[in-house]
Amino acid sequence: MSEGKKVVDGLYYSKDHEWARIEDGVVVVGITDHAQHALHEITYVEISEVGTVVNAGEECGLVESMKASSDIFSPVSGEIIEVNTELEDAPEIVNEDPYGRGWMFKIRPSKLEEDLKSLMTSEEYSKYIAELQE
Repeated sequence: MSEGKKVVDGLYYSKDHEWARIEDGVVVVGITDHAQHALHEITYVEISEVGTVVNAGEECGLVESMKASSDIFSPVSGEIIEVNTELEDAPEIVNEDPYGRGWMFKIRPSKLEEDLKSLMTSEEYSKYIAELQE
């Protein structure tokens, strides 16, 4: 990954460092490049089960690394409809490709328009992480 901690355009970002991508009415969620850099080598990923209903901002998983563990929060409200099971055996994929193969779960959103208002654009998130590093 790039040294400058990549932020991808066209995604939505939370202050908890999750990203959300809308694909055919489903929201794909993962952690940002900034978050995976902060954690370093990810050794374990746990996500709530398929069928779990979550509210935006609610804890729905855990990421562990040699350095720390961090909760995963859902950026939108809805039902978890798919979990990336590839991460169970290969959690390092999150470090290698946080915006691609390292996605964590998919949600069928229940109030997407409302939830998107509380998330940041790529420009806003870039400014946010820059301020955190000052």
